[in-house]
Amino acid sequence: MKQITGGVTAAKGFAAAAVAAEIKYKNRTDMAMIYSKTPCIAAGTFTTNVVKAAPVKWDQRIVKNSPAVHAVVVNAGYANACTGQEGWDYCRQEAQKTAQLLEIPEDSVLVASTGEIGKQLPMDRICAGIEALHGKLKEDLESGHEAACAIMTTDTVEKEIAVELELSGKTVTIGGMAKGSGMIHPNMCTMLSFVTTDAAISGALLQEALGEVVQDTYNMISVDGDTSTNDTCVVLANGLAKNPEITEKNEDYEAFKSALYFVNETLAKKMAADGEGATALFEVKVIHAESKEQAVLLSKAVVGSNLTKAAIFGHDANCGRIMCAMGYSGAQFDPEKVDLRFESAAGSIDVIKDGVVLEFSEEEATKILSEKAVTAIADVKMGEAAATAWGCDLTYDYVKINADYRS
Repeated sequence: MKQITGGVTAAKGFAAAAVAAEIKYKNRTDMAMIYSKTPCIAAGTFTTNVVKAAPVKWDQRIVKNSPAVHAVVVNAGYANACTGQEGWDYCRQEAQKTAQLLEIPEDSVLVASTGEIGKQLPMDRICAGIEALHGKLKEDLESGHEAACAIMTTDTVEKEIAVELELSGKTVTIGGMAKGSGMIHPNMCTMLSFVTTDAAISGALLQEALGEVVQDTYNMISVDGDTSTNDTCVVLANGLAKNPEITEKNEDYEAFKSALYFVNETLAKKMAADGEGATALFEVKVIHAESKEQAVLLSKAVVGSNLTKAAIFGHDANCGRIMCAMGYSGAQFDPEKVDLRFESAAGSIDVIKDGVVLEFSEEEATKILSEKAVTAIADVKMGEAAATAWGCDLTYDYVKINADYRS
């Protein structure tokens, strides 16, 4: 497997487009479309929040019941959540308009929305946007990049990735784009993510691979502890790579799943690093745990701790906050056996040995914690399991961004 340039249009047969529909934002693109003329097998995972946006409900039905998917339409600005029957009807109108223009079945169109909760979509601008998107669809890499930019809300950077790998002598490509900056907490995938591939794979195995990958990627990130109403991760596979269809868990399946993991892990880390107001990616590794479940509980508790996140922002090696978070995680461990160290591009420093805080250079620790990516490694000395979670620091700007998000 190798990383290549591109995103959702890197795989064969996928086109994309972006337009400025002025749904909420001015002077920027805010709608995107992904399209494959060849019908796609689709897999998806969605928010576990009981309050689900209309597009989530629409896409859950399509992924579960439709024989194929051709297109995805995404808008930024309004989430189409808490909008009742009207919001559901607007999803249908989006699908109908797209289906009419592309001459595809209505139930082969996915829709997604992100932004402010509670506002109805301006369907005149949405429909005009769909018409404009239809006229701009292209399979070039720039169109995929523009689509990744169009779905941003409070994101500061676009998020895309593509890889190539060989499956039974055929070159297969997987590409993706995502958005996510706030209302990010591990509980499915707390963001929007769209992955395309030209691999030939059965729907059942694609869904299984995605479900497993999500657990160790999107489910392991947190910015602010809030699980969104609109979380959606969809993978579309059109089979144009002409590899022998993957219908069993063989070597090709494992290679495909590994590449799918890399794509989604990369997108997940990009979201964590771009948390609202963030200045640093905060990675937490728990090693030598008794079980994977224990390691997950411990790492997620630390990465979600507001006190720890604030310390990372202040470049303060306040390791007691990490021990505290581990202690209330719900996982059982012996705190008197825990070792803890911080690492970054500036070096590494041990701060706890067998549960006791060491004497260490605060100046050196501050230097290490001042990098754009910081890792805390906790060794609980109980077994061979491990887990990694990703988050970001908690800054003044997070409050500023969210204090007046609607206004």
